Amino acid sequence: MSNIVIIGGTSGIGRELGEYYAGHGHSVVVTGRDAERAEKIAAEIGGTVRGIAVDLADPPGIAGALAEVGPVDRLALVGIQRDRNSVKDYDVGGAVDLVTMKLVGYTTVVHALLDRLTPESSVLLFGGMAKDRPYPGSTNISIVNAGVLGMVRTLAAEVAPVRINAIHPGVVGDSPYWVGAAGLLEGVRAQTPSGRLVTMGEVVEASVMLLENRGLNKVNLTVDGGFA
Repeated sequence: MSNIVIIGGTSGIGRELGEYYAGHGHSVVVTGRDAERAEKIAAEIGGTVRGIAVDLADPPGIAGALAEVGPVDRLALVGIQRDRNSVKDYDVGGAVDLVTMKLVGYTTVVHALLDRLTPESSVLLFGGMAKDRPYPGSTNISIVNAGVLGMVRTLAAEVAPVRINAIHPGVVGDSPYWVGAAGLLEGVRAQTPSGRLVTMGEVVEASVMLLENRGLNKVNLTVDGGFA
């Protein structure tokens, strides 16, 4: 049995990843900003799952929030804040929040748990394809997802032999975020050679591969069905 920590594990892909590992008999910690919600989701997932509050937007509080977490075999950093921002109408507050969450927050989690990682542990960072394919309003998201590339390289060097990988999903067709965006989804589907959109389950499968395959390190994996 492995000990799994999923930062941002109370909804979407993070929750599905928690359900996968719990369903395979592992001990799982799922986190969200709100303690009550995290505990509720942990109970719904069932198995050996615990929910705790971790706020990526508050890096100074992360170490304390994770103080009672024991040894960590697999660490997935999934948490993200959706943001629409452009250079023309730049929301400085939103930009600072997102950069803090994803770049400073992710790195702070690894720092806080470093003494609980072993040479056999692995870490997975979540980025996204906005790093390569900006769209109107993606200024901040494109910037921070591109920053994940640098995080993979430097963390892999600094915490070796712990493995560090990242996954970069494209548009995920069954993600709650895209509900109501039928026109956009159809446009993406039409440009995808597989003729279908990636699912959350497929992103979870790819995530597990990156976390578990000991031959994979410093990998930035695109999961988008070959979108042109």
